[in-house]
Amino acid sequence: MRVRILGCGGSGGVPMIGNVWGDCDPNEPRNRRRRASILVETDGTSVLIDTGPEMREQLLDAQVTRIDAVVYTHAHADHAHGIDDLRQVNWMNHKPLPVYADTVTLSQLQEKFDYCFKPQDRPDWFPRPCLVPHTITGPFTIGDLTFIPFHQDHGRFPSMGFRIGDFAYSTDVVHLDEKAWAVLEGVDTWIVDATRIEPHPVHAHLDLALSWIERLKPRRAYLTHMNHQMDYRSLMAMLPPGVEPAYDGLVLEMA
Repeated sequence: MRVRILGCGGSGGVPMIGNVWGDCDPNEPRNRRRRASILVETDGTSVLIDTGPEMREQLLDAQVTRIDAVVYTHAHADHAHGIDDLRQVNWMNHKPLPVYADTVTLSQLQEKFDYCFKPQDRPDWFPRPCLVPHTITGPFTIGDLTFIPFHQDHGRFPSMGFRIGDFAYSTDVVHLDEKAWAVLEGVDTWIVDATRIEPHPVHAHLDLALSWIERLKPRRAYLTHMNHQMDYRSLMAMLPPGVEPAYDGLVLEMA
């Protein structure tokens, strides 16, 4: 299994509009961050997690030619508003595309993007996205990948984390309950939210993320959803062994 980091930036990306780099060195290419998204792949299956605003460019840069399904962590704009470009995935696949999300997220997506979920008149013609909703109520399988979902506290909002084998993905989270920790136990590789240096009301900040990593003790951990305070080289100089900032384009091979 492979995990491709398509984006690891906060809701505004890095740089932010206005050429705002903050503490990030603009000469370090790993500081240029699109909105958070990953692609989980095996030789037989390819699953996209979240469809942020730069989804088209992310998939082109990664030379993606197959997507079997989309899984959503939640419906916030920085994770969902590239949804219209899934029409191009319909054309690539020549068929409707399954999407998976919890009840709240599916309801929000269907309210905001109702046209994406309407049945098509022709099965081979896609004037708009053709998405088939699947409600996440427990573990589910897409191809040869099994997803174990767990609820996350995203401040005023819920989000979903996912465990796939010995890998777990936890973006947009400020608190994990004991049920989530039970699912995470024994994870080898964890991608986890660390949006900035100081505390944040709806995201994990750096010290909180590091305390979670110390509790879980994965073999390796990668920080994601990082804003313009989170300079790549500065983080590399201060993080403990086994913890690194993610960067767009990073590919993680799983055992």
